[in-house]
Amino acid sequence: MIPKQTWADARRLWDHHLMHHEPRPCSVAIGLGSHDLGVADATAGLYQRGMAPLIVFTGATSRTTRERMPRGEAVHYRERALELGVPDNAVLVEPRARNTGENIRFSRELLEAAGVRASSVLLVSKPYEERRAHATARKLWPGVEFVSASSPMTFDAYVASIQDDRLVIDMLVGALQRLVIYPERGFMAADPVPDDVLAAYERLCRAGFTSRLVADEA
Repeated sequence: MIPKQTWADARRLWDHHLMHHEPRPCSVAIGLGSHDLGVADATAGLYQRGMAPLIVFTGATSRTTRERMPRGEAVHYRERALELGVPDNAVLVEPRARNTGENIRFSRELLEAAGVRASSVLLVSKPYEERRAHATARKLWPGVEFVSASSPMTFDAYVASIQDDRLVIDMLVGALQRLVIYPERGFMAADPVPDDVLAAYERLCRAGFTSRLVADEA
């Protein structure tokens, strides 16, 4: 049983991770690979609403997706988008990226090679990765406007969809840690974390939700 304070702290991290951007038409939508096929659903939905004329799905595999998505995250995302009615010629696949920085860099290279000039990007991710993805993109792709997007789910609905309460909290904690330490390492633009969010993060770490922390910081 997870205590009420732990749920309150997790919800505070969830709220901070969301950028609360309003979707608007952009040059391209980039769906960032992960274990969550909902990213593909959200990206396809934005395409069908006319928010982007082209989609890039980016991602290889990781320890959390190797069994679930053996052909690679981007390939499985593409297959899902086609099932949902997105035309094949509207989807590009970037199959090599293994982290958020590579998602951004390799997608940029793919678009440039295809002759696509992107002045604005819909950056579609898991809800709790919105802020980190946005800060990473700002660092690695200056001069482009980024609009964050994800599946429009409440915290409770997302937890229910994953069906693993502890895993969700672990992931929220890991994403927050990266917001704190990655700017110093040059991986993303600085994005200050409010004191109350840091306090919630520290309580969750003390409670043992540490499986997704960067190893040398655990």
